Amino acid sequence: MELMVLLNALVTRLLFVLHSLIGVWRVTAVKKEPKYWLLALLNLLLCLETGLTLKFKQGRGYKWFSPAIFLYLICIVPSLWLLEIHHGTQYCGNEPGAVQVNVSNQDFNQSKESSHGSEGTDHHIIQTAKVFVNQLSTICETVWTLALHQTFLLLLVVGRWLLPIGVEITRDQLSQLLLMFVGTAADILEFASETLDIEDVRKNYALINAILAVWTWSMLQFPLDLAVQHIGCKPSASARRIPSLLLCRYSAELWNIGVSLFIQDGPFFIVRSILMGHFRIFNQMLVFFTAKNILVVTLQLYRLAVITLDFRATVLQKSRKGEVCCCPCEPYEARAHATGHQENEMKEFVAFPPKEESQAPSEDH
Repeated sequence: MELMVLLNALVTRLLFVLHSLIGVWRVTAVKKEPKYWLLALLNLLLCLETGLTLKFKQGRGYKWFSPAIFLYLICIVPSLWLLEIHHGTQYCGNEPGAVQVNVSNQDFNQSKESSHGSEGTDHHIIQTAKVFVNQLSTICETVWTLALHQTFLLLLVVGRWLLPIGVEITRDQLSQLLLMFVGTAADILEFASETLDIEDVRKNYALINAILAVWTWSMLQFPLDLAVQHIGCKPSASARRIPSLLLCRYSAELWNIGVSLFIQDGPFFIVRSILMGHFRIFNQMLVFFTAKNILVVTLQLYRLAVITLDFRATVLQKSRKGEVCCCPCEPYEARAHATGHQENEMKEFVAFPPKEESQAPSEDH
């Protein structure tokens, strides 16, 4: 096993575990109940996945799916749900500059006391850490929750970048996937922060659960890599049907359209339309992002129509010429083998005429 592959696999999963533990700690501090530390047991699934990946895949990823990203979602999403549902009433009067000044003053006073005392350096470090944690605890709940949302989405993108890729995915495909994830993460963060910050939404418990359910549903696209990979097609009779050929040729594009319509922009548009149509909630940003969702859904449907018409024209053109419509994503060897087999049959037919025709002249003579 390569050293860098092992290091990237372990460091990325360690970052996932640490971030999920921070979320659990924040939930315990907000709820003031130690039983919420049981959420930390979910990280055992990630530890188990790490051991299995190192043993059977030598630290590399799988095709089309990332179990580490999926288990990280399982570890951190419950904590974010609890924080959003609680959302406290603490007044956010702490500014970042004031917090930094308080931390530096406390650290200075603590270091001064420890320098006059008889404790060693280890005790000084522990006391400084306690002071820092106490200062972090004074930050209001809304700032903490927003920071966890932001770092969560950033860590999803960075973690997918650091995770060792499998044999089936290339560097070019990974770069395309990461660029898509950056835009997706920005849209998801805007959806969660913009809708949950509305005062009328915060008063409706059922509406908060519905928004969080749609937000969780949109997160399921991160463990999947189908948006940049083509599925493999075998040159069989079943694979030559029209739907199978369409899926074979445009698998990545169709998956991207499906994600936008059914996982992200489509559900976001439905939620925002309900907020404006049923609950009569209007503001400038809500109207803008609703219009943006409408535009994206319309363009995706237009793209689907263009793909379908282009594929139909290609099939009709090849059928008129009498050619076999092969999938372009088939391996070159398979297509070459099929084409070569047909050419050999034609050569044999031309070079060796039937026996009846070759024997007939000899019998007449």
